[in-house]
Amino acid sequence: MLYLFLSKNRIRLLNLKKSIMNQYESLFFEKEYQTDLLDKGQPANVDLIASAIKEAINSLNQKSLSDKDVVLILPQESFSFFRCQVPADIAVSAMASFIKDRARASLRFSLDNCLYDYFIEQSDNEKQVNFFAIEETTVDKLVDALKLIDLKLTMILPETIAYFKLFEKTLRKEKKENIFFVNYEEKVLSGYVFDSSGLLLKDKWKTKLGEDDKLESILKQKADQLAKDGKKLNRLIVSGESSGSIRQDTFTKAVGVWTNPLKRIIPNFYEEYLKLFFSQDKKPFPFLKFDACLGAFIFIKENRRFLTVKGSGPSLSLPPVKPPKKEFFFFLISFALSFVFFLFVSKLNLEFLKPKGNKPAETKQVVLTNTPPTATPTPGYSRDDLKVKVLNGSGTAGKASEVKDILKKAGYGEVLTANAESFDYEITEIQAKKDKNEAVTWLKNDLKDYTSSFKQTALDDKEAADVVVIIGKDFK
Repeated sequence: MLYLFLSKNRIRLLNLKKSIMNQYESLFFEKEYQTDLLDKGQPANVDLIASAIKEAINSLNQKSLSDKDVVLILPQESFSFFRCQVPADIAVSAMASFIKDRARASLRFSLDNCLYDYFIEQSDNEKQVNFFAIEETTVDKLVDALKLIDLKLTMILPETIAYFKLFEKTLRKEKKENIFFVNYEEKVLSGYVFDSSGLLLKDKWKTKLGEDDKLESILKQKADQLAKDGKKLNRLIVSGESSGSIRQDTFTKAVGVWTNPLKRIIPNFYEEYLKLFFSQDKKPFPFLKFDACLGAFIFIKENRRFLTVKGSGPSLSLPPVKPPKKEFFFFLISFALSFVFFLFVSKLNLEFLKPKGNKPAETKQVVLTNTPPTATPTPGYSRDDLKVKVLNGSGTAGKASEVKDILKKAGYGEVLTANAESFDYEITEIQAKKDKNEAVTWLKNDLKDYTSSFKQTALDDKEAADVVVIIGKDFK
């Protein structure tokens, strides 16, 4: 599969080739052009786009691509967007009609000439629809560009969905947050404002740092402006190649907003996906540069489909297949004769088929016995089999490592540590997958000397860890 990210004058390509071990050999290409590939989100020149993609393909040093399918990631300005809340009492069968009606009213143009799709984010109190539409004329030009180099456009994804996917697992359903996702590359800052339900502000913020500008000062000014506009930030997420040197603690203090560098989020929350990638030179996956491509990969793995493009590939002309006339004629005759026969039999009043007399039905006495109680099943796993993630949500330095030592001594297998997305957890929380509920009992027993109460919540089955322990301020 080819993951292609097109922006105004830059192309980024990720080629994933699946191995027999269900891993992906990854190849990359990135280049900035002097001429625009996109003009306000629309294809500037079909031939130029095709030429740029061909250069990217040739740079991969692949004699031939076995997979011609392309997932295309485009800037948000290529799409029309709106979001709305779903009424709590609406029936599932009426959901699609409701969303289409709201889309027509909000976007004020016909959906007949668009390719559109949506996803719904659900929290404890509400459901929010995120709706995206792109004009068919735009899609046709992109399809034509790929056809020129024998590639097939299968799916289109807005960059904002890819970015949202990169931090979605850090969100808490019961907590409403405003998040500023910022990309920092070559002295250029750009980003979007999200909340817990998806994209909040559709316009992209972009600025270039001057010689005397400090990154922290520029972001603090933007955060203050958003707060004045009623969009006070709860978190700042920084991605991009130039973000690798950012320190979470000092940056958070300077900007005044809790900062999560993407370099820390991905290894802690999406480690299972990073393990899928390998390269011949054994270098780690450069997710800070190819963040949009990684987000698109994760989205497709977890959500499968979005804005699917049908019939975009080269069509094949096959010779017409003629049905065998003789065999077909005999089949029709056999079918007709069988039908007439069964119709004739059903009309007959055949007495020999009727039961003779009304023999009373036998009654059988059923003796009820007390069934012995079923023994409680023993879990099919032990402490050593569990993957546990310990997150420090108390703000006390070294607390996660301290709990890791306790759990390792108690016999737990793999224990990872990291900071929680905030340090405002008052009560220690245990999150467990449905099939690992017995582990909650073990953890409560093993940690009972350090806290008297625990908050228990469900953990998404897609998480890499079996159990997550978030240390609160109550932990002694």
